[in-house]
Amino acid sequence: MTEFDFLYDGTEETRTRFVCVVGETLRRFDLAITSTNRFYGKKLVTDMQTGRTAVIGPDDLEEEGYLEHAYKLSEEEANELRAFLSEVVGPISFSDI
Repeated sequence: MTEFDFLYDGTEETRTRFVCVVGETLRRFDLAITSTNRFYGKKLVTDMQTGRTAVIGPDDLEEEGYLEHAYKLSEEEANELRAFLSEVVGPISFSDI
């Protein structure tokens, strides 16, 4: 049997919002947006069509190429997703420091 060294192992209640949006490019985004106490208040955003997931906060939305890389999007598609997520993603919280 394989032995593992656990770095962490915990369970918490989370809140997940499921949303489907379509922008002007007609790219459909089926998203699961999970709020958790981890990641300093950033959201865990999963594209349910592709299975790609990223931890996203307001700083990530400002980082050039972040959404394009994380979700394999064109610049135009990423701009639409960025516009939507900027309304959803709140400020980063450092309450666990």
